[in-house]
Amino acid sequence: MKEITIAGGGLAGLSLGVALRRADVPVVLHEAGRYPRHRVCGEFINGVGKETLSNLGIAELFSNAVLSKKTHWFMGSRQMFEGSLERPAIGVSREWLDLQLAGMFEGLGGSLLTGSRQKEMRKEGVVWAAGRRGKRKSKWLGLKIHVANLQDLQSLEMHMGRGGYVGLAPVEDGRVNVCGLFRLQHYGGRGSDMLWNCLASNGLNRLSARLQEASPDPCSFTAVSALGFGGQPGNEGLMALGDAESMIPPFTGNGMSMAFEAAETALEPLCKYSEGKESWEKVVQDVRRSLRARFRRRLLMARIVHPFLLTHAGRAFLSGVTRSGLLPFKPLSRALR
Repeated sequence: MKEITIAGGGLAGLSLGVALRRADVPVVLHEAGRYPRHRVCGEFINGVGKETLSNLGIAELFSNAVLSKKTHWFMGSRQMFEGSLERPAIGVSREWLDLQLAGMFEGLGGSLLTGSRQKEMRKEGVVWAAGRRGKRKSKWLGLKIHVANLQDLQSLEMHMGRGGYVGLAPVEDGRVNVCGLFRLQHYGGRGSDMLWNCLASNGLNRLSARLQEASPDPCSFTAVSALGFGGQPGNEGLMALGDAESMIPPFTGNGMSMAFEAAETALEPLCKYSEGKESWEKVVQDVRRSLRARFRRRLLMARIVHPFLLTHAGRAFLSGVTRSGLLPFKPLSRALR
């Protein structure tokens, strides 16, 4: 069996590594950071099927996960929409999940090298799952923190402000993940103070006060910028998976789901390569083609809807259709799966 090298120990890289080891494929996985660690992430899995998790051999990890069956949308302090999810969203922190996947991978005999940053390699047998490429002219800022003892949480919440939005998702141990995307500007403050200032600057003062009155964990605060959504450039000839291949705006809750689905898509072709049944060039082409087909509709729909959350005219239109009961929530949810 030929060895597979995976650069990047996020959801796509780790879940692929687990699945390959279950198929007895030798795998070396390089991760620049160390576990456990916090990541800017919505931390709820929306739309992924049990079949995908089972095919990857990781379904057991979610047997006791927090499930959210409803979503509530707010504009400023006013609730504008309440909807039921056709498939419950799975709430789980990246801090816990990455650590569990890493342990599962090593338990199956995989070789995990943490603190090992790799250069991008267009080399036979190398899977590039090392995350997004930085976009210098990006206008987005992502912020995240965990809070405990949050009162009156209404399952999944999305709050829209003047220049961004923030989602609240319950995860394990009674914590709530708070993760937002905002237009990049100077909000002032350090650490979690930056998030409170950001919320206030975007007209979400009541939410900011509500979160601060709970029990925020300053150690969980993380921030990221240089974000670029959609298909990531410069992947020609590269076996890229996860955020390295494409990034979807966070309001969809599809980012974690797409990481798992990308790993599932690559699993069988990589097994064939390891067994000597397919050339590396054909495997790369087949996986890239399959990923485009699998995610094209989702990425297109997200690109269309995203401006409605981030412009005054878009939010006014969205408010109007929700008040009139004309928001096609279920068809939109299906299109984003």
